[in-house]
Amino acid sequence: MDHWLQNYDPLGNAFLSTLVAALPVVVLLGSIALLHIRIHFAALLGLGVALAIALGVYRMPVRLATAAAIFGGAYGLLPIGWIILNLIFLYHLTVKAGLFEVLRGSLSRLAPDPRIQVILVAFSFGAFFEGAAGFGTPVAVTAAILIQLGFKPLHASGLSLIANTAPV
Repeated sequence: MDHWLQNYDPLGNAFLSTLVAALPVVVLLGSIALLHIRIHFAALLGLGVALAIALGVYRMPVRLATAAAIFGGAYGLLPIGWIILNLIFLYHLTVKAGLFEVLRGSLSRLAPDPRIQVILVAFSFGAFFEGAAGFGTPVAVTAAILIQLGFKPLHASGLSLIANTAPV
């Protein structure tokens, strides 16, 4: 394996080195917000800029930069993908078994007021899921439940995101 020692100030100026190091994040966010590029393409663009900076400015060996990019992608995707896969499995299991309808009916009878439903589902149930799984799982689960209770998808997503800030 190549040996490489990172230089934290490759340009000889801490401010310029920091600006160059921040460039991949700026490219990622700018391409999403300003250029309206799809997120997966913006991520690849940000990765390309990060690799170019690592190779060109920081003089990182190609093999090491490629390994770091692959490891970073796997480190980000595998845990989140595993949780999402299990979440989809549990959702389909409850729907096929008819338990999702039982949950929806129980919540509708327990709290006919939509505001109380949001507190029960998004805040309480969401806090439990955040403690148990994390990774934004509560947003996906509680938004799906709120949509089944009759909330508009955008409202359900927004309320679930707001509720997810409480346990975090």
